Amino acid sequence: MEQFQTYQQEETIDLKMLIFKFARFWYLFVISIFIALLVAFLFNKYTKPVYEVKTVVLIKDQKAGKMDPTALLGLSFGGQQNLQNEIGILKSYSMGFRTIKELGFEVSYYREEGFITQELYRKAPFTVEIDFDSPQSVNIPYTIRFIDNESFSLETEGENIKAYDFNTLELSGTSQERIKWSGTNQFGEWVDNGLNRFRIILNDNLKIDETKRGTYSFVIHDYQNLLREFRGYKIDPINRDASVVEISLRGNIKDKMADFLNKLTETYVVRGLESKNQIAESTIDFINQQLVDIQDSLQFAEIALQDFQTAHEFMNLDFQSQKVFDYLKDLEKQKAEMLVKAKYYRSMQRYIQDNIDNIDRMVAPSAMGIEDPLLNRLVQELVNLSSQKAEQLLVSTERHPIVVSIEAQIDNTKRTLLENVNNIIKNSDLAIQDLNRRMNDLEGQLNKLPVTQRLLLGYQRKFELNDAIYTFLMQKRADAQITKASNMPDNEIIDQANPALSQIVFPKKSLNYAIALIIGLLIPVAYIFGRDYFNDKITERKDIEKITSLPIVGQILHSDKESQLVVIESPKSSIAESFRSLRTNIDYLVQGQEKSVILIMADMVNAGKTFISMNLASIYAFYGKKTLLLGFDLRKPKIYQDFGLSNTMGISNYMVNKYSLDEIIQQSDKIENLDFIMAGPVPPNPAELIASMHTNQLFDELKQRYDYIIIDSPPIGLVTDAYLLMKHSDVNLFVVRENYSNRKIFEMIINDLEKRELPIGILVNDIKLNRGYGYGYGYGYGYGYGYGYGYGYGYGYGYYSDEESASKPGFFKRLMDKI
Repeated sequence: MEQFQTYQQEETIDLKMLIFKFARFWYLFVISIFIALLVAFLFNKYTKPVYEVKTVVLIKDQKAGKMDPTALLGLSFGGQQNLQNEIGILKSYSMGFRTIKELGFEVSYYREEGFITQELYRKAPFTVEIDFDSPQSVNIPYTIRFIDNESFSLETEGENIKAYDFNTLELSGTSQERIKWSGTNQFGEWVDNGLNRFRIILNDNLKIDETKRGTYSFVIHDYQNLLREFRGYKIDPINRDASVVEISLRGNIKDKMADFLNKLTETYVVRGLESKNQIAESTIDFINQQLVDIQDSLQFAEIALQDFQTAHEFMNLDFQSQKVFDYLKDLEKQKAEMLVKAKYYRSMQRYIQDNIDNIDRMVAPSAMGIEDPLLNRLVQELVNLSSQKAEQLLVSTERHPIVVSIEAQIDNTKRTLLENVNNIIKNSDLAIQDLNRRMNDLEGQLNKLPVTQRLLLGYQRKFELNDAIYTFLMQKRADAQITKASNMPDNEIIDQANPALSQIVFPKKSLNYAIALIIGLLIPVAYIFGRDYFNDKITERKDIEKITSLPIVGQILHSDKESQLVVIESPKSSIAESFRSLRTNIDYLVQGQEKSVILIMADMVNAGKTFISMNLASIYAFYGKKTLLLGFDLRKPKIYQDFGLSNTMGISNYMVNKYSLDEIIQQSDKIENLDFIMAGPVPPNPAELIASMHTNQLFDELKQRYDYIIIDSPPIGLVTDAYLLMKHSDVNLFVVRENYSNRKIFEMIINDLEKRELPIGILVNDIKLNRGYGYGYGYGYGYGYGYGYGYGYGYGYGYYSDEESASKPGFFKRLMDKI
């Protein structure tokens, strides 16, 4: 339970320190968020919006009401397959091309005002009429400037220009590498500059004031380029089981996108109706071809009959002759129908053999009055298979298994149909031969009549035969026209594309602002963490704890004072109190020893070991203890400068027996109970002097005279002097300076010291409270001792007479004042 509480406390402290760390860089967050939101605002303002328009189409199942054998096994995919086929038709090149061609998008109009170029769809003040019979250079911009209401100037410039033929729909093989042309023309006058042929006509959108503000231009497009622009529409069913699809298209001009979708769906519905009308149209075409011949024969027979009746007196046939004539008329009528059907059979035979890939235009037998169920079924089956093959080829290749299977069915149906038609033709020929035989028998009876009556019967027979054929064909054409007029499209437009209902899909302004806000927050966070990650300095408590388990025995605040003797000059300041806390913690470490030798060391210069040594010695002197500050940094002595002492005599002189111990001891004139021994002149061999017996004698003597001896040693990361002095010390304090000491050097040295199993404590120096340093409350220092203290919230709350604390508000107040 105790461990859990400790863990919770550490997590809380970590979160608090993280907030402090971010709060230090509040201005970075403000600047970053402002710039990010400004960029988002400019992006939303000047980016051309992309709209999405939609239309909804109902695709009816062409097989509705028919038995699907796979449905008996629960494996029916017919509906979905038909839906995918129809989607393939909607996405096909031919459908898109037909739509583009009917819309008249060959010319795009633009206006440039400032730095913004805007397309003018149905809003341009002029119209460009293209001569489609002449090749046109495409995809080059023409800039037009209005001179007055009668004339204008044109100029164009481009590279690798090719001419496009709108009749053959092909680009020319040669291209002009670079062209530049300009000229002046009249409105309504044809412009023929060798590149294009067109004329410009003013329309009702003309406003003279607007033509003076901006620059207008236009571009002539080829159909292939337009198709690439508009074929990006998406088609999706509204749900998995529905045959209602939603067609959506995105673009900068919502009215243009809506017109394209509406024309696309209209073309799709019309195409379906045209497909249904193909059989009726084929029947009408076939009948019209037959009527051309029969009209001439009927007219000739009618004139011949009229002429004969005019030249001879009218005569009545007797009852028996009239009966034979009427029977002969019936036979000739039957023969007329048989002859028409025989022509249809032979036409079907040739059509199946020559046009198997375009079987949809075959004339249905039922349309010609042929009620043979087998023939009608085979023809309908062949037409259906041909349609299935065409639809499947929209979404697959000719080698696809389904296409191969359909082709095999078409071949089988074709052979069966041809065999059936051949049999019908044979039977039809036999029937016609039988009619001819019976008619010949009747004609033999009529030959016994007088010559005039016999001739009259001949004229009447020819006229009535042609009239019967003509009447039969006219009746069938009327039936086919009624069938065509009664056909309704299988598919239906549910909702047309409406520009007013379009949605802006890019840029999404709210999302862009949200992303900008997040980026504005992330950039400073990334900078702060990146700065810490690449920073090789020790910046907080965790950096030390990750490297070593040695206790942190104290933390010394940052001093802004010019003097290094902060304890002497400001004994009631917060920094002086931090040295008192250090003294207390050292007492815990030495476990109540009355006398102690304290070694102050650091891994590099400027870590503050001399500053620590001088002020720690001052604290012990204030405490009434006989204290000696021993300057053992023989290579670079500094203590004498701050205390205003002489460095002419010191340890180096004592080691060579030049001066006695009493001669090198100097007393402080600033504080009682504090003596000094300076390093003295810099010797040539400091390490050898420290390792000599004189050092042992020195410490033995000094321990007899003083309660506390504070040793200022050279940097342990540079020389070995501190290692040599450790055998004389009771407490070793390793000074780490915040945001200065190198982590790698510290880790290397501290690991070596840990292996020696020496009593070492970590002392953190130069802590800046406004940096949110990671030191707070309740620290355990090892060896079973703990001491709790903290600062950083306007330290002391008026208890200490710290000029800095008294004159400046606490950290949070200062931070809020900045904000």
